[in-house]
Amino acid sequence: MGIGDDRLLLLVVLLLLASSLQLLHAFPFLGISPQDKKYYLDGAVIFCKDGSKSFPRSRLNDNFCDCPDGTDEPGTSACPESKFYCRNAGDAPRFLFSSRVNDDICDCCDGSDEYDSATVCPNTCPKDQNDLDIRSDHRDLPKLGDSKENHVSEQKRISRVDLEDLIQNLKGFRVAVIIELVSLICILALCLFYRCNRTRRRRSLLRNWAVVFKLAWKAMSNGRRTNARIIWCSLLMKSYNITVNSS
Repeated sequence: MGIGDDRLLLLVVLLLLASSLQLLHAFPFLGISPQDKKYYLDGAVIFCKDGSKSFPRSRLNDNFCDCPDGTDEPGTSACPESKFYCRNAGDAPRFLFSSRVNDDICDCCDGSDEYDSATVCPNTCPKDQNDLDIRSDHRDLPKLGDSKENHVSEQKRISRVDLEDLIQNLKGFRVAVIIELVSLICILALCLFYRCNRTRRRRSLLRNWAVVFKLAWKAMSNGRRTNARIIWCSLLMKSYNITVNSS
């Protein structure tokens, strides 16, 4: 296996790693609200909400605008009409214009809108119900008179959002583990094939050299030095060609 094969092996490994990182980095259902998730999961082909066209699920969040209304790009800034959904677990969810996604400004309190920018957004969402109540008090004073039923309902809503967030993260983690495992198996298989092929060619080369010495020694033992030299030179050239071809 020569230099060209080594480069090909390296290229395949890099492509596998790049594809796995890309899939891990851009989870396809990013920016989709829980209410719209069923719309994107119904089939392999998804229709634009304005009815203008359709697109395969593989083109969801591929950073290329297919639908005029931005249905295919809820998690990127490719479509000017699309909206990004902030889960904001523990706080009120919200929608952002696509122009605010990855613009180096933290708009979602959970920082999910800056998943592919140089800015690291801390999670500033309320950690518990007390924090949420304090924020609510500062934003809207009349809410101080909310009933106990509304308080319990709000707690249930937050718990439901947290549970959905956990399920989504577990699904993403499972996909990431499968991708990494498949990539690792492919890399190990290619390395094993490369090593076995080199070992097999080295053994073949050693056998050829053994034949060269055996024939040359036999010719010299019979006293035919001229013939021995001719045989020696021809076999050396043949062995050299084998060496060049196998390197």
